[in-house]
Amino acid sequence: MVLNKTELELYIAEQKISFSPTLDGFQLQPNSIDLRLGWSFYVPKATEMSAGGRVGLSADYLEYENPKEYYELVKLKPGQAFAIQPKEFVIISTLEKVTFSDGSIAATLYPRSSVMRRGLIMEGGVVDAFYNGHLTIPLFNSTAHAIKLFPGERVCQLMIHQLSSALEADSAKKHGIENAKYMDATPYGLEARSDSKDEIDLVKAGNIDGLKAQFGL
Repeated sequence: MVLNKTELELYIAEQKISFSPTLDGFQLQPNSIDLRLGWSFYVPKATEMSAGGRVGLSADYLEYENPKEYYELVKLKPGQAFAIQPKEFVIISTLEKVTFSDGSIAATLYPRSSVMRRGLIMEGGVVDAFYNGHLTIPLFNSTAHAIKLFPGERVCQLMIHQLSSALEADSAKKHGIENAKYMDATPYGLEARSDSKDEIDLVKAGNIDGLKAQFGL
């Protein structure tokens, strides 16, 4: 069940859902809550300097021993804008920190239609029960021109769902058999984090049968 405006107001008043900074009158919609763009932008890096000179970077997210950061963090100041270049991909953060303090609710993140009409492709995602932190949003400029974004713009909408039964906090914070990687995410700490070493080793070895045998449900 999707919560409507009246139910959302009640859940916020009861602090089952909370936002920091707090919401304003523009953000509450009939069946969702608009979230604003934060101050941080993660821009992919294509090269780095090594002992042998300038080399291309490979985004190997299955590397857990010596993981590299493939993004450069850009922090804006009040009054500044960020121009996303044609065909450029960036990762953005919500202005709001989202806290779900009730195990009976989860959410789905969607782009606002006004963002899509500008030619920006935004991937949504699932926000789990008991989530606490800022939300990470991949964003791609599909057009042939630069698109300017200002921190504080309403860019996405959070649709809150009532679960059929409540989860315990410990269960909600488990993603598979591991703790959630991005719980307590901050706007300036959205770098990629490795999956389980045990899982990665088996995947890189092509030992999917072993993976299923060792970690089957």
